[in-house]
Amino acid sequence: MRNATIISCGAYAPEKILTNSWFNEQLGEDVATWLNENVHIYERRWCADDESAADLAERAAFQTLERAGISPEQLDLIIVATDTPEFVSPSTASVVQHRLGAVNAGTFDINTACAGFVTALDIGSKYIRADEQYEYVLVIGTYAMSKFLNLEDKKTVTLFADGAGAVLLKAERNQERGFLASELISKGEYNEWMGIYGGGTHLPISETVLENHDHQLKFVRKFPKELNPEIWTQMAGRLSERIGIPPEQVDRYFITQININAIWETLDRLGVAREKGHTVMHYYGYTGSACIPMAFNDAWEKGMVKTGDLVYFIGSGGGLAFASAAFRL
Repeated sequence: MRNATIISCGAYAPEKILTNSWFNEQLGEDVATWLNENVHIYERRWCADDESAADLAERAAFQTLERAGISPEQLDLIIVATDTPEFVSPSTASVVQHRLGAVNAGTFDINTACAGFVTALDIGSKYIRADEQYEYVLVIGTYAMSKFLNLEDKKTVTLFADGAGAVLLKAERNQERGFLASELISKGEYNEWMGIYGGGTHLPISETVLENHDHQLKFVRKFPKELNPEIWTQMAGRLSERIGIPPEQVDRYFITQININAIWETLDRLGVAREKGHTVMHYYGYTGSACIPMAFNDAWEKGMVKTGDLVYFIGSGGGLAFASAAFRL
């Protein structure tokens, strides 16, 4: 049986660092204390003025390919997960394909907001399992949300940041390693609670849209704080049921990195040591569709994941969208 295995990873974050104290000055009040104590974000990276989502994706992609010893020409498919695209149209993936010189690769973007990378990982794995013409699939999560932030909105500006992460999937005839199971869930009733609502066909760019900051990220309503832990726990439990391995035997969990307390609550509910939930938001902020591959890359670089490990990827984002996937490395 053909299966999709993760053979390489990479990540990139912009050079510009903003500490919590910068926001104290920007907003004229102490937000650093709350950020330090409640969400454990201490600093984040933002793009330079001339840096974009495709730039971040390109850097992460080249690192991933170099580590794998694979040339861009060997890629069969590039999937980019982002809700901060290079353009409204065409796709960010087409820009990345051209810059990489991946002349034989098909491309497309997906947008399930911050659940995008895990959704793309699911899609890429199933391309490999379903069609023998796909041998190498590059999956990238890229995020440049600083371009869409209102600098006066403390609910968003202090949390969101920029970065990219990628993994390379390879087709192997192997039932012991690779993709094991996945699940996608949507709670569409929350679609108007958080997002960037201006610039599409519903609210085309106009003076009114700009005045109301509808072209920038907005929290419209506060989400129930139990929502993520409940659904993440359910998804992890269902992955374990499908593959026949209990949650405590999973080696690492890579979960959407917006709230450390939600991650800890999920692991507590599963009866799993908190140390198994690897996090990077402390020095990178919340990087949306890039946060999970960035966390995976960080763990890989530190030798915290190795061949044979069982890992769960669990993402959630606006929409609301949720995605999970289990892999044996």
